[in-house]
Amino acid sequence: MTSPNPPGSGTRLVGLLLAVPALVGTLITLVLPTAQTIWLSFQSGGVLRKSTYAGTANYAELLGDDASWRALGFTVSLVGFPLLVALVVGPLLALALDRAGPWPRRAGRVLLSLAVVTFSPVAVAASWLRGLMPEESGLVALAEGLRDPATAPGTLRLIVAAGTFGLVCALAVVAFLPALRGHTPGPATVVVGVLVAFAVVAAGLQTFALSQVLTGGGPQRATQTLAGLQYDYAFRTAEFGLGAAVATLTGAVLGVLGIAATIIAAASGLRITLTPEAGLPDPPAFAPENAPAQPGPPAFGSQGPMAFGPQGGGAHGSQPPSGHAQEGAAAVHVGGAGGVTSPYLPGSGQPEKARQAPARRAATPAGVAIGIAASAVVVVAAFMLAWPWMDGVLASRAGAASSLRAQVNTWIPAVIGAVVSVGVAYLAALGIGGLRPLGRASEWLLLIFAPWLFVGAGPFSVANWQNVRNLGLIDTFPALIPPLLVSVPALLVLTLLCKGLAGRTDRDFFSGVFLPSLPMAGILAGAVTLVNAHDVQWPLLVVQHTDLFTAPVAQMAQVGGFSRAAADVGAATPLVVVAVALAVLVTAQLLYLDRLVIATKDSRVRTPVS
Repeated sequence: MTSPNPPGSGTRLVGLLLAVPALVGTLITLVLPTAQTIWLSFQSGGVLRKSTYAGTANYAELLGDDASWRALGFTVSLVGFPLLVALVVGPLLALALDRAGPWPRRAGRVLLSLAVVTFSPVAVAASWLRGLMPEESGLVALAEGLRDPATAPGTLRLIVAAGTFGLVCALAVVAFLPALRGHTPGPATVVVGVLVAFAVVAAGLQTFALSQVLTGGGPQRATQTLAGLQYDYAFRTAEFGLGAAVATLTGAVLGVLGIAATIIAAASGLRITLTPEAGLPDPPAFAPENAPAQPGPPAFGSQGPMAFGPQGGGAHGSQPPSGHAQEGAAAVHVGGAGGVTSPYLPGSGQPEKARQAPARRAATPAGVAIGIAASAVVVVAAFMLAWPWMDGVLASRAGAASSLRAQVNTWIPAVIGAVVSVGVAYLAALGIGGLRPLGRASEWLLLIFAPWLFVGAGPFSVANWQNVRNLGLIDTFPALIPPLLVSVPALLVLTLLCKGLAGRTDRDFFSGVFLPSLPMAGILAGAVTLVNAHDVQWPLLVVQHTDLFTAPVAQMAQVGGFSRAAADVGAATPLVVVAVALAVLVTAQLLYLDRLVIATKDSRVRTPVS
């Protein structure tokens, strides 16, 4: 049952205006570089000789080159094990933790957080290179296989699987646990599984740092990845056209994955919301999105903040009828499409107590035991597979990568890029997901941004490098700032969260949508900061002076190809940064992320057991 009061045109306008910065950022840093990359792919030449129009010659050369097909096959093969971990180990561990109760679940989250805050691709690769030293033994000695073209591909696959196991497990649990909190978790879990699969495949297609540091694509190009092939063409042989052609083909696949993921999220009615904090009354149950509109009681918008009506899906300020005030927050429902449902049956004139969400199942002793055992197995496995990195951190000596200058070059641009890109995305999410300018169809606005949902900086590197050079910013500190003004993954997550909050709150927009979603914006900004800081591809292209090296670039320069020099493995994850990031993430896990719920249309949310 929905409120008869439609959202005003002012509310719709505000929602659209909030999305304008993201649209501008998308146009400048996503659409234009995409068009520029496609245009460059039809050119011949580069820095060393004048560019001329070549038509489809670059694509013909790529399609006729066995090296390109080998790079594609090897890149796809790197996805296999991480995909298995994300879709099998991750959901099974999430299920075990969900059934184990609050404390085992939270303890498991905290332990897995270590893998997130300490992962650095260059550092992981550098630590495995120590296995090429004669005196090394144990698991790290597996790296010996990187010397032989026949064994190098299989060895690199195993190293990638070992190095990313803990990270993939942690992120998969973060994704699947909220989906299991719904009353009907099956549909939400399936949708989340599809999105996770798309994300893993997309990340695998853009693999650069691990392969570049460990083998440089060798020996005899046996471990060449698509990202490495693009880098070689564009920046080693100065053939921008061929490099742009590789980037265009990679970007096309990523664009299809992004569009498909967005369509699935919108069509399934996917939404993210929060369970109440301990000691607070339960929020109203989320009515199905396709519930028919029914007449309800008069709105009480004049007694509180502005009401956003049935199609707008925003927070409202109406109060329940005074005769039923005792029913608390559950006296008023807000539908999945944003409509306010009433405690009255249509036409009966008699109140019906609002539907309460079914209680979350209490943990059984068997569930607790299984959850603890599953966590222990995964944590021990992650610890063993991460031992080469940990041993490298303990054995390495501080070098140029650990210097204050390198740390400033690493973290300041990373923070600036994250604050800008996530901040712009958050504004758009508040407009699209919170104020619902197109009513039930509002989340379909995400299709505008969908082609770049999974695209990182790599496919844009040729075009963006040219732009930075034309601006005269090569070898300057501002060039280290990631050239993306909007984080599309953050936009998707925050929009689904704002949608869920707007659909369940009986408070005004500020307290019901903005404040509860603000911590998630901060969490995502922190996550993007870590990704930016550990990226090596972009800073490797725009700086050559050692004074401007970031920690990952300095590490990469230190180890070289198969150098026997011991890398400063811990430089990319200094103790202060790890301590701060871990403290923030643990707090977020316990106080916020553990309350998240992912649901689809026609599903309800279980109330938590404290």
